[in-house]
Amino acid sequence: MIIGIDDTDSSEGMCTTYLGALLLDELQACGTVEALPFLVRLNPTIPYKTRGNAAVALKLKTCFPEKVIAHVLSRIEELARMECEKTNPGAVFILEKDYETLKPVLRDFLEEAVKDVIEIQKAKSLISKFGISSKGFKNGRGLIGALAACGAMLNPEEWDPTFEHLAYRQKGKWGTPREIEKESFFEADRETYPETWDTVDLINRLVVCVPHSADPVLFGIRGVNPEIVTKAARMIRAEPVDRFAVYRTNQGTDMHLLPAANVAEVRDMHSYRLEGTVSAVPKTICGGHVFFPIKDESGGQIDCAAFEPTKNFRELVRKLIPGDRVILSGSVTTMTLNIEKIEIKKLVPLYIEENPLCPECKKHMKSVGQGQGFRCKKCGIQASSKIRYEVERNIETGLYEVPPCARRHLAKPLVREKRPNIRVYPSR
Repeated sequence: MIIGIDDTDSSEGMCTTYLGALLLDELQACGTVEALPFLVRLNPTIPYKTRGNAAVALKLKTCFPEKVIAHVLSRIEELARMECEKTNPGAVFILEKDYETLKPVLRDFLEEAVKDVIEIQKAKSLISKFGISSKGFKNGRGLIGALAACGAMLNPEEWDPTFEHLAYRQKGKWGTPREIEKESFFEADRETYPETWDTVDLINRLVVCVPHSADPVLFGIRGVNPEIVTKAARMIRAEPVDRFAVYRTNQGTDMHLLPAANVAEVRDMHSYRLEGTVSAVPKTICGGHVFFPIKDESGGQIDCAAFEPTKNFRELVRKLIPGDRVILSGSVTTMTLNIEKIEIKKLVPLYIEENPLCPECKKHMKSVGQGQGFRCKKCGIQASSKIRYEVERNIETGLYEVPPCARRHLAKPLVREKRPNIRVYPSR
């Protein structure tokens, strides 16, 4: 059977992946775990998500399905943060006899849950139509993610999965500052990058794989296979680990991105890959956020943002000028595209004008008056107009990304980019 679970955490604590790790150990008394569990990140723009919008799925061979279901539900009731308004757990249980029937159905449901907005009623209708064993708590919104996670487990070949080694804290330490040796994360990164990524941010000298919330996670190492993430995790020096789990994931895949032919197709609460032309000089507002508009071929226009958490990435954005051709990847809220990656396809020439130089003394001439030309005060030599010349731009075409400290779970890091026809600039 496959077990899908979602929405057991809150902004104050708990973690659905922790419940998955706990059940991986406990359910072995009822059967055999058949595959690595799945951690699925859903649409990152959903406003009612708790934190990372993650659901999990486990695959178990058992002769006691009813006992398994009862145990899973009791653990959800015990550990889920039901007091939180946004926490609405859901669990679904799919038996092996239904795998082939539900495989294409839940594959499509997974795609929709990652790229689009699904209402609870759609999940409940699907559960009713196919007679899927399930339970929703409170309003049952977690049934959406639970079904999507089962879709991932049924269709593991649908995308190029990544892996994450998640280490969990001892329960008595939940909510307290994490005790870690920062340098050990940099050592692990040096030994395993680029097969692992987003462990640290070298430029900003930050450890990025350690959360700051009160949840049970101590750290999470992401990479290309279970062996490399485990190797990196073993190099970490930190407080004692209570348990760990290695998950298959859709993290780092860009699975959330939709192609948009023009601005008219763009909607809030969705993520896109959108091409356009920079139509105004980027502006930095209070707080350090940088905004600029792009327009498409039809004249449609949308604001794009590099927010303050993207740190040094903003320096690149500030170098753009009207006329530059770009392809942006990112999520849209309030009709503003939050940039995750930018491909600079074409740079327009940059010209500046300045007062002409005196050919004798090599100093800039002064304006005589509006429309009256220029004259050298020392030599008396005159000129009719300013001189215009092209200056070198300190920016190159290619593919750029935000730094690891600002990376979203689903965004594909450029170390995974396999396009040979374009220069990539990983944010290290």
